[in-house]
Amino acid sequence: MGWVAPVASAVTAVTAVTAGRQASTTGKFNQAIQERNAIVAEQEAKAIEQRTIYDIAQFDRKFAALQGQTKTAVLKSGAELSGSGLRVLRANAEQAEIEKDMIEYNSKIGQSRAYEQANFARMQGDIARQQARSAEFGFYAQAGQSLLTGFGEE
Repeated sequence: MGWVAPVASAVTAVTAVTAGRQASTTGKFNQAIQERNAIVAEQEAKAIEQRTIYDIAQFDRKFAALQGQTKTAVLKSGAELSGSGLRVLRANAEQAEIEKDMIEYNSKIGQSRAYEQANFARMQGDIARQQARSAEFGFYAQAGQSLLTGFGEE
């Protein structure tokens, strides 16, 4: 029966090594998932930026049409583009700049959030990988300890 302890130790060691490999594989998988999440978040930030460019172009087009209609209405009424008519056009232009600033501000906020999500996902991936390495080394140490204990008793 002197062979039982070494065989049991060998089985325990093999099991621990297998568990270590599984921990490593799981950590790499979780890190890959988080990296993909980061890429998706970065793509979202770029999409927000592209959408902002489109939104501002659309806004400028609509604003130019509004200003044209306002000029036409002022001139059609028989007034000149001075005094109150000019003040209306100026107020419209000032309001338009405020609106464009808000569009850009909201876009920057959305982009910042998306990039922060990307950074956080990468950090989570790094943590998952480090935890897996720690578990992996723990299992390998357990395997070594089992072999030392099992074969050291003879």
